[in-house]
This record gives sequence, C-alpha cells and structure tokens, in this order.
Amino acid sequence: MTPRTEPFTAPAPLPGGAGDARRRELLQSVVEVARAIFGAAAGSVLLLDEERDELVFAAVSGEGEEFLVGRRFPAGSGIAGWVATSGEPVVVDDLTASRSFDRSVAESTEYVPDALMAAPLVSDGRVLGVLEVLDPSPQARSGLPELDLLALFARQAATALRVVSPDTPAALPPSRRADALRLLGSLEQLLRESA
Repeated sequence: MTPRTEPFTAPAPLPGGAGDARRRELLQSVVEVARAIFGAAAGSVLLLDEERDELVFAAVSGEGEEFLVGRRFPAGSGIAGWVATSGEPVVVDDLTASRSFDRSVAESTEYVPDALMAAPLVSDGRVLGVLEVLDPSPQARSGLPELDLLALFARQAATALRVVSPDTPAALPPSRRADALRLLGSLEQLLRESA
C-alpha cells in the first residue's frame, strides 16, 4: 500500500458553515470514543497535511485538549509520523525503550505518555491521518485483537470523515455514502452510550 497518494486539504465548509462544525464534532466523537474503549488517559486525531508535510492535531481528548488542536509537527516525526508513512498500526508498551518515540515532540505537547496505540485513518487506500490513544489501560493493549480493534475503528472513522468532505458526493457512490452516513450515526450513538 502506498499510504500517501494525494495531498490532504482541509474540507471546505458546507453551505452555512455546517461542514466544519460537523467535521469537528465527528473528529471529537472519534477521539472520545477511542479513549473510552481503551481506557486511555488521552487520545488524539492527527490529520495529514501532505502539502506541508505535517501532522495537525484535529481533535484531542484528555491531557492537552485545551491547547493542542491546530498544533502542527513534521509528518516524519515520532511514532505518529511512522504510522502515517507506513500505513500500519502499532502498540508501544514502553516508550522509554522506543527509538521511534520523539520525546521532544511529546514534551512540546506538555504530556509525555508511557505507552501508546496508534492506527492510520485510511479511506480508499489513502492515509488521512492517525488515531492515537495514549496510556491505554494495560488490558486494552494486551494483544493483537486490541490493535485490530483500534485499526478497524480508525478505518471506519476515516470513511466517515471522507463523508463530510466537500468532494465526497462525487467520490463515494450512493450506497457507500449511505453506509458512511449510518456509520456517523453509529459513532454518535456509541459516544452517547459511553458518556
């Protein structure tokens, strides 16, 4: 798989500004649900801006949520950068022993986790960004099934994210658009049940 096939550009708002609000709400729901599922101290969605070769915090839950949204860092940095480049999910139980972990980026966010799980947001073979859960509970990161669950959740979230972008009606056939809209409703329901 070639993870980066085209530059990410932030979707323009739908008429009346509803698109931006719906996109922000979707991303926040995704990160909050992922954090709840994995019992994590924090979670984030980072979107890939290939034109600038950066990852951008688009939604944050837990530590850093007050100031991280909109913050950028080089796309090749750290574990999130590796996930975006490789298109592969990863679990790291001990970040102090990981050479891929960019401690300086973590310190700049004012939260340095001990462990993390990350999965690419992939839709139609294209990496849109990365979903991370930081310091998930030890039971939640105990094996391959949990990583598969995070990767599946990230793929579904990426599909839903594509639905709210302005080019989606042309990009998705009506049956896939209907499926993606149902997914949005399911994500919202899951969030309400976990609250």
